Amino acid sequence: TVHAYTDDQVVQDGSHKDLRRARAAAANIVPTSTGAAIATTEVIPELKGLFDGISLRVPVLTGSISDFVFVTAKPVTREEVNQAFVEASQTPKYSGILGVSGMSGVSEHLVSSDIIGSSYSAIIDPEFTQVIDGDLVKMLAWYDNEWGYANRLVEQTIIFGKS
Repeated sequence: TVHAYTDDQVVQDGSHKDLRRARAAAANIVPTSTGAAIATTEVIPELKGLFDGISLRVPVLTGSISDFVFVTAKPVTREEVNQAFVEASQTPKYSGILGVSGMSGVSEHLVSSDIIGSSYSAIIDPEFTQVIDGDLVKMLAWYDNEWGYANRLVEQTIIFGKS
């Protein structure tokens, strides 16, 4: 995941238990661990050893992008992968949660500032989908890690409130 630096980082070179995060956040790309990858394997233990990630904290206001790489069970094409996400984004289950750049009111040619205030958990950017050797897939998905997350929390609260 590539996302804006956080309040855990310093504005100028200083002290921090993680020496990389001790460097000026607004002037550096800082590689670090990501709580999302850790939390995912705790919630879905079957993914332990199969799923991981890192974070690159960059000097932008907000607006994040995840770079996914995965192996498929059967050969696929770039078009098939993109179409699967288009179709999923149009189902009631993922409506308003999954977007696709250039569709359903989502702009094309996105950059990080375009994502600020987006309620989607992920907006797939199909222009950058790559398939190598038929089963190695690389995709990019944009998101606002604050607002999208807050929307999912509200939805879950409503669901639990009804039960």
